[in-house]
Amino acid sequence: MSATLITLAQYGALAFGLSCLVAGVLLRLLHPKRFYFVRHGQSILNAERVRQGADGALSPKGREQAGEAGRFLAQFPIEAIIASPFERTRETAAIIETFIRVPVSYSPLLVERRSPSEVIGRSYDEPAVARISDIVDHAYHDDIFRYSDEENFLDMRARARDCLEMLRRERAHEVCVVTHSFFLKMLIAYLLYRERLHARDYVKLAFFNTADNASVTICDYRPWERFSATHGWRVIAFNLHAEAPPEQMAPAPQVEPVPFAPNGRP
Repeated sequence: MSATLITLAQYGALAFGLSCLVAGVLLRLLHPKRFYFVRHGQSILNAERVRQGADGALSPKGREQAGEAGRFLAQFPIEAIIASPFERTRETAAIIETFIRVPVSYSPLLVERRSPSEVIGRSYDEPAVARISDIVDHAYHDDIFRYSDEENFLDMRARARDCLEMLRRERAHEVCVVTHSFFLKMLIAYLLYRERLHARDYVKLAFFNTADNASVTICDYRPWERFSATHGWRVIAFNLHAEAPPEQMAPAPQVEPVPFAPNGRP
């Protein structure tokens, strides 16, 4: 009889332990995540009004902007930084890291949209560049439209889908994401409209909603809302500047540059 009672007690303790473990795993899986998307600081080529590709360091003003963003972000419990591997985003992420002291990693999913090679390294003010930019960036066109060798709407929408999935799976729950203007606006547009997003919708959103250098856009991912229209994503604040007071933002719901390595980790 006593042996039976001991066995039952052991089974009870084991069942209780397993239930606690399962509950802990479920709570972690359902814990909301908050992402602080930061556009890089002003680059030298931004200041010179030159269309840029992967290269291009920050200007003195851009380094100052990145520092302001870092000071602003230091008030939040950020656990990790993920950045585009382009020079200007790596430099921005490195400056922000000096304020929040968290691991930095890189993802090619966060790079800027690839522009037509005809405009890279040339001034926005050249008539030929302005004409191509108007066609690619501002004109209404079909989803499949491609001017030459650029990343077109369908390419960028697919990358935004993959990027949001990568972020959804991120282990950290408060993450700073350093990226670029065009791609940030595509991420926000896709987050809101998913596969209902078309090229003419993106052109309107991108034209009327600027993403300034070193501005901060805050989004939440809520796992329990995964089957909603936005698949659990919400925009909390868009294009904030470092001087914006924290009370303007909703609280998170309760329930030296690091070298770039090809595998996306420092």
